[in-house]
Amino acid sequence: MKLLPTPEQAAALEATLHAANRAADLVSRIAFTQRCFRNYDLRKHTYDRIKAEFGLAAQAAQHVIKKVADAYRALHANLAAANAGAANLGKQGSARRPKAGSKPITFRIGAAQPYDDRCLSWQLQTRTVSIWTVAGRLRGIAFTGSAVQVAMLAAHRRGESDLVCRDGCWYLIATCVLPDVPVTAPDAFLGVDLGIVNIATTSDGDRHSGKGLNAVRHRHRRLRRRLQAKQTTSAKRLLKRRARKEARFAANVNHVIAKQIVTEAERTCRGIALEDLQGIRERVRLRKPQRVMLHAWSFHQLGGFIAYKAARRGVAVIHVDPAYSSQQCSACGHVDKKNRPDRETFSCTSCGFAEHADVNAARNIASRGVAGWAVSHAA
Repeated sequence: MKLLPTPEQAAALEATLHAANRAADLVSRIAFTQRCFRNYDLRKHTYDRIKAEFGLAAQAAQHVIKKVADAYRALHANLAAANAGAANLGKQGSARRPKAGSKPITFRIGAAQPYDDRCLSWQLQTRTVSIWTVAGRLRGIAFTGSAVQVAMLAAHRRGESDLVCRDGCWYLIATCVLPDVPVTAPDAFLGVDLGIVNIATTSDGDRHSGKGLNAVRHRHRRLRRRLQAKQTTSAKRLLKRRARKEARFAANVNHVIAKQIVTEAERTCRGIALEDLQGIRERVRLRKPQRVMLHAWSFHQLGGFIAYKAARRGVAVIHVDPAYSSQQCSACGHVDKKNRPDRETFSCTSCGFAEHADVNAARNIASRGVAGWAVSHAA
């Protein structure tokens, strides 16, 4: 939820984040020096000190200590995973692994700060919040939100909310726990083929072109290159102001595509079959210009959007092996590289079936979804 504080309120919120994160840095150094990482043990060493030095209230001080303890718990879990062979902290032999555990964790001066119901209260009727700051309790801070968002807050908000400042705007990120929607047994599956030229193509023949998104990315890439070459203060300021703009645009495109796919699957009582593209960046070997496009490809985000939107509507989602789906004929099942004379065309050398290559691949994914669902839900 976006907050609309007055300049005085914004200054108090900023001072609160700065104080909380300076305190978190101190707690982190103490935890690292004394090798004390448990929340309860850290309180004994740091609670009174950070309250006195940084002017934190009791709940705020406890949240700072818990934030540090959680950060070290995540770090140690990543280190353990890395020792077991996972790439959480880079590949074997990378410089990130030894550096990760060799120094205390630091916190950005504007990093998010958690709040619970003792130091934050919502007045949903008046669209305001009351929140603790180092300048005292601030009441009547306005926030924006649609009627749907406010209703969700009223019915499903649980636990803590995080205070965040992003690009000069203030937000409260509230956790809402929605009840599970029973998954409806699908009559069939809607296959979705993911790509770069066409972001998503369905087995119904709907193609969501990536031409506009790729043009935006190319324009942003050229602009970044020119600004980085200048190395002036104004160029750096413009780069900072434009940060995440491309990511927001891509996320919006993915949201729109995901909503259309889920809506169509729900309307026709079908499930959704997606490609399992785990590790594709490591498997594929491409030339440098193509690598740039591949690494900017947000297929994982689109798959995540489809999955959570489908879960909220009770639509089944299954991930299938995409191997040879672009070379296999969806009519007769014949697999041959020669079935793909070019990127857009599929022409089966066995039965003569012809179709757009992405639509043919999506149909293969849909049929594999049917088979995979039958195996996983066999009586």
